[in-house]
Amino acid sequence: MQGICRTILGAVRPATVALLLLLHGCALWEPEPETEVIEPVPEIVAIPEPAVEAAAPAPEPEPRVIAPPPPPPQVAIVLSSRQPAYEDVAIELSAKLEEVAIYDLEDRSQPPATAFRQINDSRADAVVAIGLRAARSSVAMAQVPVIFSQVFNYSDYGLVTENSRGVSALPPLDAHLAAWKKLDPTLARVGMIIGAGHESLRAEAEIAAQDHGVELQIREAGSDQETLYHFKRMIHEIDGFWLFPDNRILSPRVLTEILQQANRRHVPVAVSNETMLQLGAAISVSTVAADIAATILQVLERIRAGEIGEIPPLTQLSEVRVVTNEALMKPEVAADVAGQDSDGAAQ
Repeated sequence: MQGICRTILGAVRPATVALLLLLHGCALWEPEPETEVIEPVPEIVAIPEPAVEAAAPAPEPEPRVIAPPPPPPQVAIVLSSRQPAYEDVAIELSAKLEEVAIYDLEDRSQPPATAFRQINDSRADAVVAIGLRAARSSVAMAQVPVIFSQVFNYSDYGLVTENSRGVSALPPLDAHLAAWKKLDPTLARVGMIIGAGHESLRAEAEIAAQDHGVELQIREAGSDQETLYHFKRMIHEIDGFWLFPDNRILSPRVLTEILQQANRRHVPVAVSNETMLQLGAAISVSTVAADIAATILQVLERIRAGEIGEIPPLTQLSEVRVVTNEALMKPEVAADVAGQDSDGAAQ
């Protein structure tokens, strides 16, 4: 009986255990609630802004290098002589230049060869030659550029070279004729006699005459006798004579005769040298020393800038000095001029 019971118990026990486990599992199991569908929240991803590179600092401007000014020019001034017309220009130049050496070719204690040896051994940038003798010697012996002035017949002596240039020996002809016409409004017919080689002078005179309503009669002479011949033929057809300082076609004798004949016929003679008034000229329209010096300096600056090839053979002046001799002007003109300063300058 105990054995049966054990068997039953043995059989029942697993079933009971299984039932209990089943019941226990049911007690633990609950129906799952309906699942609520929740829309997923979009994930917000913060996109970092691109890194802004710091602006590169502006480069500091390079320090401005100021070139030192060129050293002042060193100039050798060579004079044909110490006559005032030459020396006045030298004085004006000396006042405008810092380093100047003056050589006078009439100084017998220093022959020209010695003077130019000193010039060539110096640090001179240029030579300024005043007067014909100085110009010829300078062009022949100077090893630096040459600027010549106070030379009328420059073309006869080959003074314009690759290394030399000139400044006019005359005031501007237009200004010359304008001053003459202002003093003598009746001036209508003017005669002039020139030597060969002055084509540019002739052209300048013709333009000036046309601008001022003057009839110009031009003759070319090859000697002083030919000059006198032409003058005697034109004296009856002109009311003014324009005399140029051409020593090739003038001599003291012929010059004196021209002035005497002109004064007898009341034909005023205009010259470019004030000292000629004492010999019988009526009006002098001459150059101004300060203007000559200023023009020489302009040429010098262009030469130092390497522009000598662009400089004309002869550079024109711009100012005139007018002096009259009232006693020898036409009577009606002398009356107008009498109250004026005979030593006045026109610029």
